[in-house]
Amino acid sequence: MKKLLLLAVAALFAVAASAQEAGGWAFGPRVGIYTNTGDTVIGVGGMARYRFDSNLRLEPSITALLHNGCSVDLNCDAHYVFDMGVVRLYPAAGLTVNDIGKWAAGVNLGGGLDFDVADIFEMTAAIKWQAMFDGPRPNPVVISVGAMFKF
Repeated sequence: MKKLLLLAVAALFAVAASAQEAGGWAFGPRVGIYTNTGDTVIGVGGMARYRFDSNLRLEPSITALLHNGCSVDLNCDAHYVFDMGVVRLYPAAGLTVNDIGKWAAGVNLGGGLDFDVADIFEMTAAIKWQAMFDGPRPNPVVISVGAMFKF
């Protein structure tokens, strides 16, 4: 039993050691569904990621919201990445500014996962809650999928 436990711990460290290298950029498109906004809103946009080290990265993004009176959603989130080989999981927290109804600022709380498709290409999926600071209005829950090209 002790040998099995030791082997499991060694495997965990081996997976963590295969993390992405620091200083790398990734760019890609994203499509999202904004729920809890009165009507469901579709968003189409792009994102970038910069890795500070194997676990910490920053993700700014811009999304055009496709509904009556087209609007925009600007975000900047920080991710703490748990590398599990082909799949990476991350909690996310950040800031948002959008004009769903009227301009307001807020915070993002959520998480997601990335799945390697090739050495320079990955698919990503995320869910986050946007708590807005402008008084009584619905706070959107955003479900998104995208693709990232790593440089």
